[in-house]
Amino acid sequence: SADPFGGVIITDWYSAGQAANERFKLNVYILGRALRADGVRVAVFRQVLDAQGGWRDMTIGESTATKIEDSILTRARQLRNEILRAQ
Repeated sequence: SADPFGGVIITDWYSAGQAANERFKLNVYILGRALRADGVRVAVFRQVLDAQGGWRDMTIGESTATKIEDSILTRARQLRNEILRAQ
């Protein structure tokens, strides 16, 4: 789901085909209109399927969220540059 007015994107749980016993979820917070590092925050959640068939929360390194934030900002800058060139 996405809230265009509040700047929040919340994904569903996602499992890659080759890793069906692991899933991820993201909460992305757009904190401002400026394309700066402090304008985007990402929370990454990871779960692993246990032997009983239940999902267990697992830790994930902070660098994962930082890499996703960087990717979002890079793509946003690319899109902005394309729009400016088209004008």
